[in-house]
Amino acid sequence: MTEFRQKFGADLSNLSLPERRRSPRLRLQVPVFLRGVDARGEEFLDLTKTLNISAVGAVVATTRLFHIDELLLLTVPAPATPASRILPPPAAPIPARVRRLQMAEEVRLLGVEFLKPLE
Repeated sequence: MTEFRQKFGADLSNLSLPERRRSPRLRLQVPVFLRGVDARGEEFLDLTKTLNISAVGAVVATTRLFHIDELLLLTVPAPATPASRILPPPAAPIPARVRRLQMAEEVRLLGVEFLKPLE
């Protein structure tokens, strides 16, 4: 970048790059049940939380080991509610695929992509 500025005298500091994300990300901590098979081949069901979420994916905190492309189910826990025409039915599990793995101290951050975008 410095060579470009020297050669062409351009100041590119105020140019913004196009957004690469397909959907805006919200910094939202939501409790979720994470279900699947971990890297050791063990079936599990863990209660954890998202760190951020979008219509197409989320970052989830976990202590488990995973492989890229592993399939998981995320379910938002909700208390039982009385039958009502106003309240929607409980949300179905959200199928997701592991796309990114990152260590953050003793916790692993799992970037998942939803198989079907949230509506």
